[in-house]
Amino acid sequence: MYPHNNPSSIAVGDFNNDIHLDVVVANFYDKTVSVLLGYGNGSFADQTPYSTGYWPQCVAVGDFNNDTHLDIVVANFDKNNVGVLLGYGNGSFANQTTYFIDSAPQFVATGDFNNDTFLDIIVAIPDINNIGILLGYGNGTFADLIKFSLDHRSSPFSVVVGDFNSDKKLDFAALNKGTDSLEILLQTC
Repeated sequence: MYPHNNPSSIAVGDFNNDIHLDVVVANFYDKTVSVLLGYGNGSFADQTPYSTGYWPQCVAVGDFNNDTHLDIVVANFDKNNVGVLLGYGNGSFANQTTYFIDSAPQFVATGDFNNDTFLDIIVAIPDINNIGILLGYGNGTFADLIKFSLDHRSSPFSVVVGDFNSDKKLDFAALNKGTDSLEILLQTC
């Protein structure tokens, strides 16, 4: 019933539209993400694995194609890409579509960074001291990576999004392993 092979990340959402929370887990060595559908009583169905073909480091969820069904995004650490698995709304998912990242992605999160009402993906890329954003087109596809340089040797390994200065624009904060710091980047346009 529970994921195996070094689970590295977990996210929740209602993947089959039954108002009960479900779970998705990144299984690093198994090269899968596993979906466990919730019964609403604290128990879950057996996992359904979906191959990533790569070592999934982190998972997040969001509706990337505006069909009201939750989708999964996964940071594939060993192949320098981010994978998107579009949800069908019944608890199952399409095969992943991958987007190239310059180096091994460590962490993914979602938000609308350009205020076009479409979800985008933000990625922590520690080896090159960057945070990257993939802008969503609203149909489940994404533009090429836009990179933001952080402090030298910062090595960001986690990122969160929020409107930190109350200007109605999403900002992000990166937790940096290399410099033992928190770096906040405010959106200016």
